[in-house]
Amino acid sequence: MNYKIIGKYIKHINFNIPNPKTFFLLSKDIANYKINVEIKSNQVKQNIIEVLTSLNLSPTKDDFEKIDTKIVYATIVELSNNSMDNKEMEKIILIDVPNKIYHELRSIFVYLFENSGFKDVKISESVDFEKLYQMRKIQ
Repeated sequence: MNYKIIGKYIKHINFNIPNPKTFFLLSKDIANYKINVEIKSNQVKQNIIEVLTSLNLSPTKDDFEKIDTKIVYATIVELSNNSMDNKEMEKIILIDVPNKIYHELRSIFVYLFENSGFKDVKISESVDFEKLYQMRKIQ
């Protein structure tokens, strides 16, 4: 392994349901929303990278009430090799680290929904980050 995770924390969390109407529509039509996954990174210092993995919920149709839910989970990664090529580093950031932390991130997101009265939230238990990486390369 060419890296190790040296820290994890919630960097940002937003969970805003604007009104009762939205709450009731969301609980009735939760299937009309989709989960979006986004990954970014920042170099903190040499061999230290912050990987930001975020989840948010968005409506699949324009006529649905919008709720503002987003969680950004930061993972601090120490790279063990100074001469790592960009492709290897990209795979660590976009595949390896998200695979390692996704379960934890998903649990936090589901917890927020369940404790806000939404018992039927279906958030995929796994994400194929390899497939997302390949799709990103094609675009």
